[in-house]
Amino acid sequence: MLALLHTSPVHVPVFEALRDTHHPVLSLRHLVHEDLLERAGHEGADAVADVIADAAADGANAVLCTCSTIGGVAEAAATRVGVPVLRVDRPMCAVAARRDRIVIVAALRSTLGPTAALIREEARGRTPQLRTLLVEDAWERFRAGDREGYLDAVAAAVDTVRDADVVVLAQASMADAAARTHTALPVLSSPEPGLRAAAEAAATGSAV
Repeated sequence: MLALLHTSPVHVPVFEALRDTHHPVLSLRHLVHEDLLERAGHEGADAVADVIADAAADGANAVLCTCSTIGGVAEAAATRVGVPVLRVDRPMCAVAARRDRIVIVAALRSTLGPTAALIREEARGRTPQLRTLLVEDAWERFRAGDREGYLDAVAAAVDTVRDADVVVLAQASMADAAARTHTALPVLSSPEPGLRAAAEAAATGSAV
């Protein structure tokens, strides 16, 4: 069984659909903690680690954190819980890190730093050129439940990108915006490759 740690319920149907299409025998348990970003800011890593420890105690073979902002904190909790803990954006960032000019798009400013740091980590000594693009007002639309407006705003921002080799959608909630863009650039999102890696970890008992 794979536990998914979400900070928004909008991720649940996304990962359910990916499971049904690509991993039909995989059992998912969704843990939605909308206050976890705020709690992590006040309580530190322990707030995230406690949720992950509870998931492992309840029988999860692996845990996938779908929030890029706290992904690194979630990964670090693996040593405390005894099961693989993965961040959803690592496989995406590993692909992006092979390119030279990378633009990171996010609707939440606090996501930009962790995503950039992960790309640099995955570049393994290479020094790609990283630029960031914050989609102004998009997060307010997301929080207000205006998913269509949110995705359209992200797609419009991606279409402004020039002089890049790849665009990275830093938040899992942005994934469906890729199909709304008109750019010829590759646009990477995290849910599908992230779930694939987590499914393998749940099956083998180790992160890859």
